[in-house]
Amino acid sequence: MTEEYEVIVIGGGAAGLSAALVLGRARRRTLVVDAGEPRNAPAAHMHGYLSRDGMPPAEFLAAGREEIARYGVELVRDRAVDAERGEDFAVRLAGGTPSGGGRTVRARALVVATGLKDELPPVEGVAARFGRDVLHCPYCHGWEVRDQAFGVLATSPLSVHQALMVTQWSKDVTLFLHTVAERELSGEDLRRLAAAGVRVVPGEVAGLVVDDDRLTGVRLTDGGVHAREILFVAPRAVPRTDLLRRLGAETTETPFGTYPVVDARGLTTVPGLWAVGNASGFAEQVVNAASRGYRAGAAINGELLMADLDRAAAALRV
Repeated sequence: MTEEYEVIVIGGGAAGLSAALVLGRARRRTLVVDAGEPRNAPAAHMHGYLSRDGMPPAEFLAAGREEIARYGVELVRDRAVDAERGEDFAVRLAGGTPSGGGRTVRARALVVATGLKDELPPVEGVAARFGRDVLHCPYCHGWEVRDQAFGVLATSPLSVHQALMVTQWSKDVTLFLHTVAERELSGEDLRRLAAAGVRVVPGEVAGLVVDDDRLTGVRLTDGGVHAREILFVAPRAVPRTDLLRRLGAETTETPFGTYPVVDARGLTTVPGLWAVGNASGFAEQVVNAASRGYRAGAAINGELLMADLDRAAAALRV
């Protein structure tokens, strides 16, 4: 069974729902395909979103789904497993079957808002505590854990930057070099760490110490334990951009992964194919993702309108 829409949005997070909201209000027949895997699911609250600061992510998404429904936007809980581009875009859905034999939906424009997946360092206890007292973003959680004993788990020399940044929220910061050799730190790194009062601990981290369901320390492979209450880590960001690549979108390498080349509105190098939110870049917080979705939704409506008018004008000249 094939169903026709004007726009299909793949991904029901802040970016996808925001794009869908604009398109619904523009009276475009729009479908949102949501696999239900938001990146910020481990977090109890989201922050830095004006008027929504401290709101639980699940509550935010539920409100967004209610809003798009008011304007006739359809939402289906499913996964897009393949896409092709001809005169329009054909998206095949999994349909909940092992063979992926679900329905195919078509649209004139396709928005990919599938976000990214965080791959955490393989250290015992990190995954279980992620979003609680193992954190990655001080702008998201720094205020809530301010003035506690921070640790930063290094995964590359870039972790020095993270250690320096979190000193804005605590002056008790320890950088655990873990798999990073001391010689990999530059002279400038060492001077800045010293100026910020960050202690640098060499040696690989074996795991976390947890007592009464809270982080109390970081244990090294040599058996030493350093008392810490909060641990910041830098997950490896894995963009969920398979569909974009299959459709031929040009990509570019960044220090944070491979992302599609997009213009200021979110349009990829493939006509009619858009990427928003963390599918288009690493640093899109919820508020940024919603903004990018809004911008793309408005641009898509304008492009569809002008295309229709151009066809009508051409027909009048025949």
